[in-house]
Amino acid sequence: MAIQIRKTGLQIETTLIEGGKAAAVPLKLFSAFAVVKNPWAGRGFVEDLKPEIHAGAPLLGELLTKMIIDAVGSGDAVEAYGKAAVVGLDGEIEHASALIHTLRFGNFYRHAVGAKSYLAFCNTRGPANAPIMIPLMDKDDEGRRSHYLTIQTSIPDAPAADEIVVALGASVGGRPHHRIGDRYQDLKDLGQDVANPAGV
Repeated sequence: MAIQIRKTGLQIETTLIEGGKAAAVPLKLFSAFAVVKNPWAGRGFVEDLKPEIHAGAPLLGELLTKMIIDAVGSGDAVEAYGKAAVVGLDGEIEHASALIHTLRFGNFYRHAVGAKSYLAFCNTRGPANAPIMIPLMDKDDEGRRSHYLTIQTSIPDAPAADEIVVALGASVGGRPHHRIGDRYQDLKDLGQDVANPAGV
């Protein structure tokens, strides 16, 4: 079953002042979304989700990645990245997860930006205008806290009960005036091994 896309959108947010102080370099956040018909809605409990994942996830990964890269200007310019999905009230959380937690979706974005770290993610269920939360992390360094960011947006008419919103996010820059250090200094201060932060 081919994925049915009802609408797409792109949002760009630029932060010039944070905490009452001008940012030395403005933070730019980009998000791209597609509102799609939930291919499993109205079919009861579907045991095998793979056919629809294989049909829809690559198309969405390619489309949303292109939207982000075109807006940012290049994959190299992307510093932090993430993904999210919100399934409508007639769907399962598993349906939201299915379209974004597959290499058939995420690898388009990873390869386009040359990333080394995993894609931060959020998958939720909600009505139209539900918050779409896209967590971000540095594409090369999971411990770089300056790039722990979250894009929050919403779509007034989506997701409908039988829809899924699928989204990608990116940052150019980190939080203005970031000053909490990174996780490596914490590990050093605590005497823990950077290669084994959980101590297991």
